[in-house]
Amino acid sequence: MLTSRFPAHDPDPVQLLDPAGRRVAHPDHELDLTPEEYRALYRDMLLVRRIDTEATVLQRQGELGLWASLLGQEAAQIGAGRALRPQDFVFSSYREHGVAWCRGIPPIDLLGFWRGTAHGSWDPYRAGMANYQVVVGGHALHGVGYGMGLRLDGADGAVLVCFGDGATSQGDVHEAFTYAAVFDAPVVFYCQNNHWAISEPLSRQTRVPLYRRAHGYGFPGVRVDGNDVLATLAVTDAALEHARSGSGPVLIEAVTYRMAPHTTSDDATRYRSPDEVAEWVARDPITRLRAYLEHERFADPAFFTALDEEADRLAVRLRTECRALPDPGPTAVFDHVYAGPHPLIDAGRARLTEFLDQFTDGPEGTRTWS
Repeated sequence: MLTSRFPAHDPDPVQLLDPAGRRVAHPDHELDLTPEEYRALYRDMLLVRRIDTEATVLQRQGELGLWASLLGQEAAQIGAGRALRPQDFVFSSYREHGVAWCRGIPPIDLLGFWRGTAHGSWDPYRAGMANYQVVVGGHALHGVGYGMGLRLDGADGAVLVCFGDGATSQGDVHEAFTYAAVFDAPVVFYCQNNHWAISEPLSRQTRVPLYRRAHGYGFPGVRVDGNDVLATLAVTDAALEHARSGSGPVLIEAVTYRMAPHTTSDDATRYRSPDEVAEWVARDPITRLRAYLEHERFADPAFFTALDEEADRLAVRLRTECRALPDPGPTAVFDHVYAGPHPLIDAGRARLTEFLDQFTDGPEGTRTWS
């Protein structure tokens, strides 16, 4: 009779800061920052949350077509984002607003994507981060391909591929794991396990913890407390260094929680309980780091007051910039499909232009048949 060879129990996720904001030691991961660096991590998380909150409000007001909130995942994203070096590159899905913040991408560029005024709002090469990918899991293959390019060029860099637990059920992700393992691609697969793939719970994605998937492909996997910004920073830093050194890929499972709905078009109350949400709200990553700053006296009330005021100014600026985004012309959809001219694209643009030329401006800017 066949018997299970699964471990009797899995190790606890790597943690350096417990939910009460107390430092804990870990034998494999150390992190020693200055008070200024701890405050900087807190600032990152607080401002990113404010961007997220403001974007949600703008969508409710009809200024954005949709928004995918990162509420609750700030530590997972800021920790990973701050572990990156300039020579590294990121491929993400559509919720990595915190990683984009760490790469220096202006928040208004994120909103252009969701407002529908741009297909790609920022220069990927300047930012070191590709534009958002909506196709679930598809970018994992892109990341491995880019990583192989880095390796063939002899570049000192690694790729961070960010996705959610739901993406681990996609074939593209498994193909990316296989190729990266066989060819030692310098890639860190960063799975933010936020427990829900839209309305499907984690139990519908896997029978075992996600980090174990890596072992079947032949590379390391590690599980980290995704609500602990210090642990995510330490683990991602070590994984990226592993990849840069030529030792091959790593899978990180950052255990966190999506406190908001999947997107602003989703009603999460239909599939998860208020008690479950409340349990994770009590583990809020920002509250956790603030408790640590206060306990260690790394920040005083004046710091938190000034930061709240900075967040207010950021929200006002973002709201103003969002409403001022110019609407693209109808033929702009053809402009950046290929790097240069293409006969099929040119023909499509010509047909749309011919159709639009049937109309003339009427009273008060209305369109009428010519």
